[in-house]
Amino acid sequence: MNPHFIALTVPVLQTVSWLIDPAGFLELLWRFILNTSVILILVRVLYYPATRRKDYLFTYILIATIVFLLCYMLESVTLQIGFALGLFAIFGIIRYRTNQIPIKEMTYLFIIIGISVINALANSKSSIAEVLFSNLAIILITFGLEKVWLLKHESSKRITYERIDLIKPEHYDELMKDIKERTGIRKINRIETGKIDFFKKTCEIIIYYVTPEPSTSQYLFTENSDNDNDDD
Repeated sequence: MNPHFIALTVPVLQTVSWLIDPAGFLELLWRFILNTSVILILVRVLYYPATRRKDYLFTYILIATIVFLLCYMLESVTLQIGFALGLFAIFGIIRYRTNQIPIKEMTYLFIIIGISVINALANSKSSIAEVLFSNLAIILITFGLEKVWLLKHESSKRITYERIDLIKPEHYDELMKDIKERTGIRKINRIETGKIDFFKKTCEIIIYYVTPEPSTSQYLFTENSDNDNDDD
């Protein structure tokens, strides 16, 4: 073979291999498709119909994508177990500026971070069957808890209330009746009293109610409910 041809070909092949590694790219592609599919099943099929929270739907999908790509692209670097645990610590203590993440949403956040780390960092010692089993097990367990066992989701709402005469324990039934009439929520589990301002004659109360199957009207209410209470 012509030495000059070889001298010209080798740099070209090196450049092509630098631009794309077919085997590595295909592995990234199938892992990304698997991870995205699992995340969509969890947050779009299981989580969203039960809560109707579009803000968390948006957040979960993007966080899962970023965590997966971050872990995968840094896989060539020597990673200690502290790296993976650090991701849980970072995102596990997230508190948005005005809203605190409810426990159920925090659980889903933990799940999608965990799945993304598993799918990105599963090494050659883990077979495809083992990776698929891990993803399928998480989906089935979440499905069982969310759909089969019909665990009801308790939401909460912080309200500024002006009738402070009704916050006395002996007027609890009257307070409950008044709140139901004003909010239109008929199944209130309990009411808790918060900060009281005697100067303005108002107080903060928190109502807890169950929303097993959110309808359109419930969606309008729970979209701002808290669960997402404002920080004091």
